[in-house]
Amino acid sequence: MHLNRSLWVLGASVVFAVSAQAQTTGLDLAKSKACMACHQVESKRVGPPLKSVAERYAGQAESVDYLANKIRHGGRGAWGAVPMPAQSQVSADEAHQLAEWILTLSPAKP
Repeated sequence: MHLNRSLWVLGASVVFAVSAQAQTTGLDLAKSKACMACHQVESKRVGPPLKSVAERYAGQAESVDYLANKIRHGGRGAWGAVPMPAQSQVSADEAHQLAEWILTLSPAKP
């Protein structure tokens, strides 16, 4: 019984460490690609808060691909009158990493 609890604690620690690393890596990538010039994690700037984006698209089957496409190619009308310009400095792989990170910002649903 003690071994099972130890394995559970170890597994939970690894998940937490990986999640914390993904958060840091995602935020660092967002900063390096100038996402934070228009977005903040929790508050509106020019664009919507990234947490709001995460909440809107959480649990949707194609949300990572959809958001990655919006990052790379831009869009308009989804969040109001201000368009999202295309971010050509972001590679397809980086756009997917950013989209995956953004979606981790949504609170867990019960």
